[in-house]
Formats: sequence, C-alpha cells, structure tokens
Amino acid sequence: MGIYLNPDSSKFEEAVNSDIYVDKTGLLAYTNSVLHTMQKYICVSRPRRFGKSTAANMLTAYYSRGCAAGQLFSRFEIAKNSAFKQYLNQYNTISVNMQEILSRSHSIYELIERFSKLVIRDLKKEYPDVDYFDDTDVIECMQDVYSQKKQAFVVILDEWDCIFREYKEDKAAQEKYLDFLRDVLKDKAYIHLAYMTGILPIKKYGTHSALNMFDEFSMIDPGPLAEYVGFTEAEVRMLCEQYQMDMTEVKCWYDGYSFENEISIYSPRSVVSCMRFKKIGNYWNQTETFEALRIYIDMNFEGLKDDVLSMIAGNTVPVNIGNFSNDMSTFHFEDDVLTLLIHLGYVSYDYDSKTVKIPNEEVRAEYVNSVSASEWGEVSKSLKNSADTLEAIWQKRPKQVAEAISQAHFETSHIQYNDENALSYTISLALYAARNFYVIHRELAGGKGFADLVFIPRKKFPEKPAIVVELKWDKDVDGAIAQIKNKEYCRSLEEYRGNVLLVGVNYNRKTKVHECVIEEDVIGTEIV
Repeated sequence: MGIYLNPDSSKFEEAVNSDIYVDKTGLLAYTNSVLHTMQKYICVSRPRRFGKSTAANMLTAYYSRGCAAGQLFSRFEIAKNSAFKQYLNQYNTISVNMQEILSRSHSIYELIERFSKLVIRDLKKEYPDVDYFDDTDVIECMQDVYSQKKQAFVVILDEWDCIFREYKEDKAAQEKYLDFLRDVLKDKAYIHLAYMTGILPIKKYGTHSALNMFDEFSMIDPGPLAEYVGFTEAEVRMLCEQYQMDMTEVKCWYDGYSFENEISIYSPRSVVSCMRFKKIGNYWNQTETFEALRIYIDMNFEGLKDDVLSMIAGNTVPVNIGNFSNDMSTFHFEDDVLTLLIHLGYVSYDYDSKTVKIPNEEVRAEYVNSVSASEWGEVSKSLKNSADTLEAIWQKRPKQVAEAISQAHFETSHIQYNDENALSYTISLALYAARNFYVIHRELAGGKGFADLVFIPRKKFPEKPAIVVELKWDKDVDGAIAQIKNKEYCRSLEEYRGNVLLVGVNYNRKTKVHECVIEEDVIGTEIV
C-alpha cells in the first residue's frame, strides 16, 4: 500500500461517515461495464463542489488493491450488482489529485517530473523484485509491472485540468501536459480504466487531439452518468423528509440543472449545508467570491450584458457551444463565455432548445452581487434599490414604484423596449428583491386568462401580501386593474388566504413615462 499506488479507503470512509452521505455507488456499475474495453477512458467534468473528488475517492476505495472495502460497500447500491465482488479491490490503482501535485511544482515540467517520481517510488516499494528497464520512466515501470506481475492498472486523476486554470495562457505547457497524459494512458495494455475529473472538458487544439480516446461526460451532455452529476430530486426529497425541510423552498433555491429523461440535479454542497444547518441560504458560492463570475460577465462582447440581465429576469437565451476551446482564456464571442459558464455551473444548458438560463435562486444571487458591483449604470442601481421598490408596493406608494421602474428601464440591442414582454423584463429587475419572499410566476393561468406576473408568498412569509401585476403598453393604467378583476386573475391564488395587492403598470410611449396604480383586497371578497 502506497500514497499514490494502491492507497487505502480512508478518504472515502470520511465521506461515508459524514452527517449526510448520498449513495452514488451505482457509478461503479458503469465503470465496471467498461473495464478493459475500448470505452475504458472516462473524463467527467463538473462545477466546483459537485462531488467530483468524492466520486474519485469512491472509485479508489473500490478498485485499490490496498483496500479491503467489502464491508464498507456492503450497504450500498453497488453491493447488489452481480459484478460487485468480481472487481472489488482487484486492481493496481494509481489515484492522484493533480492540484496537490501542481501546488508543489513551479512549472508544468516540474509537475510531470514530480508525478513520475512519486508513482515510481510507490511501484518500486510494491514490486521490489521487478526487473525495471528504466526506473526513471514511469511508463516503462508500469509496463514492466504489468508484463512481469500480470497486474493491470486503474488510473484515477482528480482535478486533472488544474493546469488549464493555473496556467491559462501557457499553451506550450498545456500541450506538453496533454502529450504526457496521452503517452501514459493511450493504447497501453496495462490500462484497464482511466477516470479523470475536472471542471473543464478536454482542451481542444485544432488537429491536436492528444486525448481523443476519452468519452466525455459534462454539464452539457452527461449521458448515462447524469444521475451522478449531483443529487437527484428524489434524493433531495428524501433528505427534506429526514431533516424536516420544505421541499418547495429547497427546489426553488437549489434546483435547475436539468438533463435528458427529465433528470433534475441539485448542487450537493448546497443541499448538504441546507440540511445540516436547517436553513435556506447561499452555500455553493461560499467557496469562491462573486468576483470569479464578474470577470466573465464584464467581458466586452456585444449582447453579453443584455443576455445576463435577461437571465436575471428569468429568461432563457440561445447559445452556440460548438466553438468553445475548453479553456478559461480563449474567448472570441459571447457564446464562448456562456459555454464556460455552463461548465462552471453559473448557467444550466438545455440540450434540446440549445439555450441557457440561471439555474436557481442561489446562483441568481451571485449574478446580482456581480452586476451590483459592476459599472452597469442604472441597472446596477435598480438591483441595489429593488428592496426599496418592493417596500413601496407593500406600502402602496405607486409614484415611487413608477419611478423605480423608470430607473430600471433601458434600451438594449437584444430586447427592444417596445411591448409588454419587455416591460415585464424591466419590472422583474426592478423587483428582484421579491425573490427573497415570493415564488414568482409569469403568465400564470387564472380565471379567464393569464396574469402577467403573480407573486405568491413563500410559506415562511405568510404575513406578506400576494401581488398580481398586470402590464399595459401605451394604454390605460386603470384598465390594468380592471382587467385583473374582470378576468378573475386572482383565481390562481385559490390556495392562498390573505391580503392581495393588485398592481397595474402602463408605459406611455409618447411621454416615455411609467404609470402605476396599486389597490388592496383580500382573497374571497367580491372584487376578487
């Protein structure tokens, strides 16, 4: 048993022994199915805090010959699989966190040298009687062990892409690193499984395809590994029942990464923290400041800021992912930035519609922090002042509300300010703070039509009034209130009991003035 060759199961044991461990051992059934096949190369890319290292440690504990992990896995899903015992602790397993190696190296060349020396040291300790042809060459040493001891290897590289984050501009060093991994892994009989985890997919270099043998499973297309990206909705629901948390609230704050077959994924870090502390909060972004996001959304690409604001307001925007170079420095178009944000977890991708959106309220708060700290003019002010605008509605001060909407009003090349939909977009930004207290619905069916915007108080804020907003474009603001009543939009609030604020907003194209009217009523009265 060594440090990097055939390590013990202690890291995975820590995960299992934690307050919350969600069984993801079903992933092993997939890796077992591709052992010693042409599909034995797996590259999994996920955002930070999505359980990549836990999965790598799980594979290490299962395959490593330095473990006796039968008891450890016995109560989990994989133990029911027919191949469970066949591969349990049967492989020479090299398990390395490349970020740890890089942190002790001053260059990519030193990283490669250090990696080789550490693995060779463990090989020579494990197999001192092997006749090594060149005991300074890690590839030769692995080949010698395989040929003389008939022991194949599983190689697990966690944070394999760290150099593309640390050495963003050093293209020569990046290519050297890719070539090294190719030489160690590709077309080698001694490799029965290569499993890599990172944030980014494999780097593209035009015709330079050093690692083209890998199947890639990413946030864009996780394939058969989708349910192992994070926590599934069924898993989160079970945790909510166990920890007595409101599933509706948890879903609103942490759901939003959706894949094929209607698989909905939650951030493990956020859900675990929410359950442990019994409080809805922003946990995922505690591992990195909003400056990381701000760098990208402040890039000077035509349409980028407009699309970011559109997503903050709750819309989806189209994206072309095809030209992304799979690094954090090569950006030619807005689409390259949005594609990187998919891999970083700041937007979710819909494979069918080829669109992106902000996945949930936790991540949306990160955008608002970034925009509020940026020089985005009146928009930044509107987001900062949105709590005051919401308070003005509660206090029935229509003039202040109209002024706030005017402040949020802006012309963009992406969304022209020329209809009720654009007005809805603007109001969503002006009332961003409402997301802290309300579940917000756009075009909600009720009575004899669809209400433009409906704000239903969250369960933890029963004292807040519901809000129904009707928008008019170059018409009569009083007619907006009349429409709410005549078309009985408040029927959409059948499960709600309490005060309701009816809000009418109109934009006059000639005067370029926003008008607002607010009326109060209670569910159950004749007016509603």
